Amino acid sequence: MRLTHKIIYQSENPIISIQPIIMKISNEIILSLILIPIFFLCPYGRSNAQEIYQEVNILKYVRIYSDSIGETHFEDLGIKLNEANFAPPAPPIYTSDFIPSSSYGFLSVLPGWESEWHPTPKRQFIIYLSGIIEAEVSDGEVRQFGPGSITLVEDTSGIGHISKAIGVEKVVLSVIQLE
Repeated sequence: MRLTHKIIYQSENPIISIQPIIMKISNEIILSLILIPIFFLCPYGRSNAQEIYQEVNILKYVRIYSDSIGETHFEDLGIKLNEANFAPPAPPIYTSDFIPSSSYGFLSVLPGWESEWHPTPKRQFIIYLSGIIEAEVSDGEVRQFGPGSITLVEDTSGIGHISKAIGVEKVVLSVIQLE
Protein backbone atom coordinates (compact mmCIF):
# COMPACT_ATOMS: atom_id res chain seq x y z
CA MET A 1 0.00 0.00 0.00
CA ARG A 2 1.49 3.34 -1.02
CA LEU A 3 0.95 6.25 1.32
CA THR A 4 0.20 9.58 -0.26
CA HIS A 5 -0.13 12.90 1.45
CA LYS A 6 -2.67 15.51 0.47
CA ILE A 7 -1.80 19.12 0.77
CA ILE A 8 -4.72 21.27 1.83
CA TYR A 9 -4.46 25.02 1.48
CA GLN A 10 -6.09 27.09 4.17
CA SER A 11 -5.31 30.77 4.35
CA GLU A 12 -2.31 30.22 2.10
CA ASN A 13 -0.58 27.94 4.70
CA PRO A 14 -0.01 24.35 3.57
CA ILE A 15 -1.15 21.74 6.09
CA ILE A 16 -0.04 18.16 5.43
CA SER A 17 -2.79 15.63 6.00
CA ILE A 18 -1.54 12.95 8.37
CA GLN A 19 -4.63 10.76 8.13
CA PRO A 20 -2.86 7.92 6.20
CA ILE A 21 -0.06 7.84 8.79
CA ILE A 22 -2.51 7.72 11.70
CA MET A 23 -4.46 4.89 10.02
CA LYS A 24 -1.27 2.86 9.44
CA ILE A 25 -0.16 3.31 13.06
CA SER A 26 -3.60 2.44 14.45
CA ASN A 27 -3.73 -0.71 12.25
CA GLU A 28 -0.30 -1.77 13.57
CA ILE A 29 -1.42 -1.18 17.17
CA ILE A 30 -4.59 -3.21 16.65
CA LEU A 31 -2.61 -6.05 15.07
CA SER A 32 -0.14 -6.00 17.98
CA LEU A 33 -2.96 -6.08 20.52
CA ILE A 34 -4.33 -9.20 18.81
CA LEU A 35 -1.05 -11.08 18.17
CA ILE A 36 0.81 -10.50 21.45
CA PRO A 37 -1.82 -12.21 23.67
CA ILE A 38 -2.05 -15.10 21.21
CA PHE A 39 1.74 -15.56 21.37
CA PHE A 40 1.72 -15.71 25.18
CA LEU A 41 -1.49 -17.72 25.60
CA CYS A 42 -0.71 -20.29 22.87
CA PRO A 43 3.04 -20.89 23.18
CA TYR A 44 3.64 -23.46 20.43
CA GLY A 45 6.36 -25.82 21.50
CA ARG A 46 6.81 -24.17 24.89
CA SER A 47 5.24 -26.87 27.01
CA ASN A 48 7.73 -26.84 29.82
CA ALA A 49 5.74 -27.40 32.99
CA GLN A 50 8.52 -25.84 35.07
CA GLU A 51 8.24 -22.51 33.16
CA ILE A 52 4.51 -22.36 33.82
CA TYR A 53 4.71 -23.31 37.52
CA GLN A 54 7.54 -21.48 39.23
CA GLU A 55 7.16 -22.34 42.92
CA VAL A 56 10.58 -23.44 44.13
CA ASN A 57 9.19 -26.16 46.42
CA ILE A 58 6.96 -27.91 43.83
CA LEU A 59 8.21 -29.82 40.79
CA LYS A 60 5.44 -30.29 38.22
CA TYR A 61 5.18 -33.33 35.97
CA VAL A 62 2.61 -35.11 33.81
CA ARG A 63 1.58 -38.70 34.44
CA ILE A 64 0.47 -40.96 31.57
CA TYR A 65 -1.51 -43.92 32.92
CA SER A 66 -4.00 -46.63 31.97
CA ASP A 67 -7.34 -46.88 33.74
CA SER A 68 -9.12 -50.15 34.67
CA ILE A 69 -10.44 -50.66 31.10
CA GLY A 70 -7.09 -49.92 29.42
CA GLU A 71 -7.88 -46.35 28.31
CA THR A 72 -4.90 -43.99 28.71
CA HIS A 73 -4.98 -40.47 30.17
CA PHE A 74 -2.81 -37.51 31.20
CA GLU A 75 -2.77 -36.26 34.81
CA ASP A 76 -0.99 -33.12 36.06
CA LEU A 77 0.86 -33.75 39.33
CA GLY A 78 3.50 -32.16 41.53
CA ILE A 79 6.32 -33.45 43.71
CA LYS A 80 6.89 -31.62 46.99
CA LEU A 81 10.46 -30.40 47.46
CA ASN A 82 11.84 -29.75 50.93
CA GLU A 83 14.77 -27.55 51.81
CA ALA A 84 17.71 -29.71 52.88
CA ASN A 85 21.46 -29.66 53.42
CA PHE A 86 22.01 -31.96 50.46
CA ALA A 87 25.74 -31.37 49.86
CA PRO A 88 27.36 -29.47 52.74
CA PRO A 89 29.09 -27.06 52.86
CA ALA A 90 27.02 -25.88 49.86
CA PRO A 91 23.95 -23.86 50.88
CA PRO A 92 20.66 -25.72 51.36
CA ILE A 93 18.69 -26.70 48.25
CA TYR A 94 15.21 -28.08 47.59
CA THR A 95 15.06 -31.88 47.18
CA SER A 96 12.38 -34.51 46.73
CA ASP A 97 12.27 -37.87 48.44
CA PHE A 98 14.46 -40.29 46.51
CA ILE A 99 12.73 -43.17 44.71
CA PRO A 100 14.54 -46.43 43.92
CA SER A 101 15.26 -46.89 40.22
CA SER A 102 16.54 -49.88 38.28
CA SER A 103 18.31 -48.24 35.33
CA TYR A 104 18.65 -45.07 33.33
CA GLY A 105 19.60 -44.12 29.81
CA PHE A 106 19.23 -41.61 27.01
CA LEU A 107 17.03 -41.77 23.92
CA SER A 108 17.18 -39.71 20.75
CA VAL A 109 15.02 -39.42 17.63
CA LEU A 110 15.13 -37.17 14.59
CA PRO A 111 12.38 -34.73 13.56
CA GLY A 112 9.55 -36.57 11.83
CA TRP A 113 9.90 -39.78 13.88
CA GLU A 114 6.47 -41.20 14.77
CA SER A 115 5.28 -44.27 16.68
CA GLU A 116 2.19 -46.46 16.46
CA TRP A 117 0.00 -47.02 19.54
CA HIS A 118 2.14 -48.72 22.19
CA PRO A 119 2.33 -49.15 25.98
CA THR A 120 5.52 -48.12 27.76
CA PRO A 121 7.91 -51.06 28.26
CA LYS A 122 8.44 -50.19 31.93
CA ARG A 123 7.26 -47.61 34.46
CA GLN A 124 9.63 -44.68 33.89
CA PHE A 125 10.28 -40.98 34.25
CA ILE A 126 11.17 -39.17 31.02
CA ILE A 127 13.01 -35.85 31.20
CA TYR A 128 12.98 -33.85 27.97
CA LEU A 129 16.38 -32.33 27.17
CA SER A 130 15.90 -31.02 23.61
CA GLY A 131 13.33 -31.03 20.83
CA ILE A 132 9.57 -31.44 21.13
CA ILE A 133 7.56 -34.65 21.51
CA GLU A 134 3.83 -34.63 20.87
CA ALA A 135 2.01 -37.41 22.73
CA GLU A 136 -1.57 -38.58 22.32
CA VAL A 137 -3.37 -40.80 24.82
CA SER A 138 -6.32 -43.01 23.93
CA ASP A 139 -8.93 -40.65 25.41
CA GLY A 140 -7.99 -38.28 22.54
CA GLU A 141 -6.01 -35.67 24.49
CA VAL A 142 -2.80 -34.45 22.83
CA ARG A 143 0.05 -32.64 24.61
CA GLN A 144 3.49 -31.38 23.67
CA PHE A 145 6.58 -31.79 25.84
CA GLY A 146 9.78 -29.82 25.36
CA PRO A 147 13.02 -29.12 27.23
CA GLY A 148 12.48 -29.12 31.00
CA SER A 149 9.24 -31.12 30.86
CA ILE A 150 8.94 -34.30 32.91
CA THR A 151 6.54 -37.21 32.39
CA LEU A 152 5.92 -40.27 34.52
CA VAL A 153 4.89 -42.91 31.98
CA GLU A 154 2.92 -45.72 33.61
CA ASP A 155 0.73 -47.08 30.80
CA THR A 156 2.41 -50.50 30.84
CA SER A 157 -0.86 -52.19 29.78
CA GLY A 158 -3.86 -51.26 27.70
CA ILE A 159 -3.92 -49.22 24.49
CA GLY A 160 -0.89 -47.10 25.31
CA HIS A 161 -0.04 -43.84 23.57
CA ILE A 162 1.33 -42.40 20.32
CA SER A 163 4.49 -40.26 20.26
CA LYS A 164 5.97 -38.14 17.49
CA ALA A 165 8.89 -35.75 17.15
CA ILE A 166 7.67 -32.40 15.86
CA GLY A 167 9.61 -29.32 14.88
CA VAL A 168 13.09 -29.20 13.37
CA GLU A 169 15.26 -30.10 16.35
CA LYS A 170 16.55 -33.57 17.29
CA VAL A 171 14.77 -34.92 20.38
CA VAL A 172 16.96 -36.03 23.30
CA LEU A 173 15.41 -37.62 26.39
CA SER A 174 16.73 -38.93 29.68
CA VAL A 175 14.85 -42.01 30.89
CA ILE A 176 14.87 -43.28 34.47
CA GLN A 177 13.25 -46.69 34.82
CA LEU A 178 11.65 -47.34 38.19
CA GLU A 179 11.72 -50.53 40.22
